[in-house]
Parts: sequence; structure tokens; C-alpha cells
Amino acid sequence: MSEPVTCKQHDSVLLITIDNPPVNALSAAVRLGLSKAFAVAEQEPTVKAVVLRCAGRTFIAGADITEFGKPMQPPALPEVLGQIDTFTKPVVAALHGTALGGGFETALTCHYRIAEASARVGLPEVKLGLLPGSGGTQRLPRLIDVKSALDMIVSGRQVAAPEAMALGAIDRIAEGDLTEQAMAYARELVDNSAPLRRCSDMAVNTADIGATFFAEYRAQVAKQQRGLEAPQACIEAIEIATTQPFAEGLKKERELFLERMASPESAALRHVFFAERQAPVVTDLPRDTPKREIRRVGIIGAGTMGSGIAINFLNAGIPVTLLEMKSEALERGIKTIQAYYDDRKAKGRMSEEKANACFARLAGTLDYADFDDVDLAIEAVFENMAVKHEVFAKLDEVCKPGAILASNTSYLDVNQIAAATSRPQDVLGLHFFSPAHVMRLLEVVRADKTADDVLATAMKLLGTIGKVGVVSGVCDGFIGNRMLKGYGREAGILLLEGASPSQIDSTMNRFGMAMGPMAMGDLAGLDIGSRAREERRQRGETVSPTDGAVADRLVEMGRLGQKSGKGYYRYEAGSRKPILDPEVDTVIEQAAKQLGIERRDISEEEILQRLIYPLINEAAKILEEGIAQRPSDIDVVWINGYGFPTYRGGPMHYADNVGLASILAAIKQYQQRYGDTWQAAPLLERLVQEGKRFSDL
Repeated sequence: MSEPVTCKQHDSVLLITIDNPPVNALSAAVRLGLSKAFAVAEQEPTVKAVVLRCAGRTFIAGADITEFGKPMQPPALPEVLGQIDTFTKPVVAALHGTALGGGFETALTCHYRIAEASARVGLPEVKLGLLPGSGGTQRLPRLIDVKSALDMIVSGRQVAAPEAMALGAIDRIAEGDLTEQAMAYARELVDNSAPLRRCSDMAVNTADIGATFFAEYRAQVAKQQRGLEAPQACIEAIEIATTQPFAEGLKKERELFLERMASPESAALRHVFFAERQAPVVTDLPRDTPKREIRRVGIIGAGTMGSGIAINFLNAGIPVTLLEMKSEALERGIKTIQAYYDDRKAKGRMSEEKANACFARLAGTLDYADFDDVDLAIEAVFENMAVKHEVFAKLDEVCKPGAILASNTSYLDVNQIAAATSRPQDVLGLHFFSPAHVMRLLEVVRADKTADDVLATAMKLLGTIGKVGVVSGVCDGFIGNRMLKGYGREAGILLLEGASPSQIDSTMNRFGMAMGPMAMGDLAGLDIGSRAREERRQRGETVSPTDGAVADRLVEMGRLGQKSGKGYYRYEAGSRKPILDPEVDTVIEQAAKQLGIERRDISEEEILQRLIYPLINEAAKILEEGIAQRPSDIDVVWINGYGFPTYRGGPMHYADNVGLASILAAIKQYQQRYGDTWQAAPLLERLVQEGKRFSDL
């Protein structure tokens, strides 16, 4: 195996190259190689300057994630950067690709920085519940202004090289070959006897920082990033940079970093980081499974969902044919997509050239015959099996052999849908979440006869359209919506028993959910659940009198949610802000009385348990049935599709932290009170008996 760090001297300039594919991560071998290279260069009199570069597609893109959770092998990065900081000859960092985390901290420690115009830099540690731990919080505020340093570190955002240069974080943009330009820059510094521009020697400019600035900034960030601790630790470290000498700041930064590394928040966020990378890996699908080419996509249904799905593919450079039955509906869908691109242009988030090119890939049609050349057809029509059968029978008739036929159904049996075709092997579910061009999650539903290459193609497509994907087996509601049933059921019963909509929602908001169940119901439309319950009754299924009792009464009153201006809450015209409505309290009290339920005070702890524990219990059943591949996939679904707080790691990770034994004990207590809807999952009971966690599966 070749060395990950090599040196080659060109006249008076030493070129140090890191070659540790795929992203030149700062592994123990790279750190050791850098330490040795700078030690030798320091003692070599013919070396007058150093250029630090990386081979491959990027500069150092951060820490080696395979070392996470393991004892750190020496030398630690702060030690290596200490060597570079005190190096007595000019060091130029040559940046391309992404210089992130420890990679950007390495570049900041070098005396000068040159970058390709396409390069991006950033300190994204906050997204893992951490703060930069190798000088980033101390060097960046010395190199650029404090407010910009705060913005970069607290948000974790990546900054393009031209912006970084304007801020002062990069000295030059390379106009030709990066390595040649960096070498020339180093020779220029030597010829001009340029000073060693160490960030550690610089003073922080606090001229525009008032006495109350940091307190106000903390409050603002706490409001924007509710429940998160790491952003506050970043602010604390940067504030220290404005008041303490560099060495003291480094010491405090390291203390804060180690505290964050040991925190539950960071453990949860790192769990999510790895879970999202593992989710697209299908355990029984060989890596070399061939994939089908997707050159054109057809979408049936130009409503909110269909239009959103179309935008994903248009943005990815894939032409889309959008089908509707009526010209008015088609025109409405096309206008929705046009409005999206107009908005992107107006806000400067997409150039006019790119937006126009994306929109030009869209074709509308009223004729299924125009689907004869699509490689993937996605149905996004009304949730009714008869309608789905009609659509798929037509697709089977017009689509070419080898075309993939996908349903965006959120509940229905994909096996039954596939049965409407002569090619069930080409059928699967692609469950997008609304708004489809915004939400990251995509549930890929593998039907009984779905071919391996169809599934492999779908999993590859995830990256193309920028989605986080999870494979689900076929069941009612798949992973996310199946779990959601118990969540919604208990929320409705809690209303009847004495909790108010605002009490339930505020409890879940404090837990970290993006929205409480009542506000979420208003957003989705209370009539959707009401209609689903009625369909279940018509199919002869038993629906408990308490199931949706309040919601159904509100729907009968025309209170459908935000779209009608009234639901569990009242809404002013043009506003999504929920307003308490005494009329709803009356409806709840009347429903409870009719059902013979005596209302009582309900604690926040009970609300939390009765909403979250059914999620965990149902998830255990989903795992046992093989619907989900792994517990972490369920976490990915609920974080990216249902607003579960990332800093709690998802319902499975949260359950492991709370303790499965205590959760099982609570479930058994609720079963005694409420019956078999609280029947404990056999898997949960077995894990408790064996002293194991979900993470052990």
C-alpha cells in the first residue's frame, strides 16, 4: 500500500501531497505522514517554502469517519496543526473540491491559501453536535470578521471560494493549473521575503461587536435552532476568541469539543449521519446488480404531489412528461412548476439560464400514448385502488418493455397494484413526501415480485435526485405512515380524556417535533383521515368509536384545517399561525360526554409516552416482520419525513437511550388500561429479556 502523504521538492519549494481516497480524510496515517513531512522540511535548508495539496477530486474533506467512536491514534490533529502553525517557512494550502472540518482547519493553519474557483470551504461540525476542535473557532475569527465566522461555524454552511476570498479566508483564486499556481505563489512569497501570516498571531477585530452582541446572538440562535446545544458551544468558543489569548482559546475550544463529543446530542447526530449513509444499502442486493438507464420520466397527475415530483427530475437534468386527463388540470400543474422556477430566479437561488433549462425539459400531455418512450413512469393520483388499477393497466399497455412502473401510494398494497399489469417485476413503490421537491425522504417499496435491477435502479436514482432513501416491504402505510397511525390514535384519545390541542402540540414541540399532531392534522387536512376511516368502515373493518372522534366531528362542521381556515385551531386569512378556538374545546367536551369518557388533568410525561411509545412499539413489529431492514432505517424515515428531532436520533435511537425495559413496563401499564392496541411487540419483549438494544440488531 502506497504512503498517503508524499513529498517532492521542486527547487526551493517542497510539494507535500495527501493521497488518501476517496476524500483525503485525516486518518491516523495521514496525520502521521503530515507530521513527519513538516518535521523533515523544517530541518532541510534547501526547502524555503511548502505547498500542501491533495490528489484526487478534493482537498481534505474532514475527519476519517471510520475512526468515530474509537480511541484516537497519535498524533492528534491539533498536534499536527501546531507543527504547521510554528513552521518557520511559508506554507501555502492549495484547495480544490471541498475543504471541510479538519480539512479547512488545516488550511487555516497554513500561512496562505489559494483555491480553484469551484472549491468550497466550511466547518460543518455543528451538524454532528460538535464544534471545530482543532483551532477553527480561534483561527477563523482572527482571519475574517467575527460575525462572518459565527455565521459559518454556527450554521455549518459551505462557502464558495469567491465568497471565502471576499471574506478574507482565501488569498487567491487560481486561474490555471492549481498546483502550478500554488508553486508560483510560494516562490513569490520567498522572493518577496513575505511574512509568515499566522492566524495565531492575529488579533480579533471586535470594533463592530457591542457589549450585548453575543447575548443577543445566542438568543437568536436558540430561537432558530430550538433544542440544539452545539450551536451555543460554537458561540461560546468564538466569544472566547474575542477575549482570550490564542493559546487559552485553543485550550477552551478543546475542552468544549471533548464535552460535545461525549454528549447525547452528538451521539444522536452521528448516529443519524451513519444511518443515512447506510439506508440505501440493500442487504440482499448484490453491489454489481445492473441498473436500468433512466433518460426520461413520465408522471401521471399534475397536482401538488405530481408537480413536486416532476421538479426533482427536472432539477437533476432528466426530461419529464407530465400527464393529466383534463387540460385545466395540466395547465395548473405546469403553472405550479413555472412558478417554482420563477421564485428560484427571483430569490437568486438559481440562475435564469439554469431555471429556463430545467423548465424546458418539461412536456405536458393529455394522452397516455406519449409515455411510449419513458424509462420510468410514476403514478401520483388519488389514493383509491380502483383508480390505481386503471392507471397501471394503461401504463402496462403503452410503456415500452423494460420501463419501470412506480406508484407514489402512501398506504395501498403495491402487490395489488402490480397485479394490474402483465409485468409485476417492473413495479415498485416510490413514496415521496409532500412537498416532494423539498422533503428529503423517499420510501422505496419493494413488492413481492420487484426485480433486483428495478430496485437497484431506484436506489441509484436517490442520489441523482438528492433524496435520502429507505427500502420498505409491503404493508399498510409502509414504515412511516404505519407508525403514524398509533401516534394519531393516541393524540385523538388524549383530547377526549382531558388534554387540549395546544397542550399536546406544545408538549411535542418541547420534545423537538417540528409540529405537534394537531397542527400537523390541520396542515394535511382533517378530511383526509376522516375519509380514510369511512373507507375502512365501508370495507367492513372495525373502527373504534374513539378513533378520530373529534376530527370527524370537526370535519362535519366544515373545519377541515388550514385550507378552510379552521380545524383544531383557527387561522387568519393568509396566515399559518394557529389561534386557539373555544369552539373546539366545546366539540371535544361534547364528544367525550357522548362516549362516556370522564375528562381529567393529563401530565406532559403521559402525553409524551402515549405518543412516542406507540411509535417504538409499532417499529419493533415492523422490524420483526422484515418490513424495514434495520432499526436505523426507521430513524431515517421519521427524521426526514415526519419531523422527529435529529438531536434525539430518531425513535429507535431515542428508545435505546431511554431504556427498553422502562418503555416496555410503561407499554404494559397502558395495555392494562386500554387493551390490545397497546399489546407489546414480541421483539421488544425479547430484547428486554436478553438485555439488548435496538442497536444490537
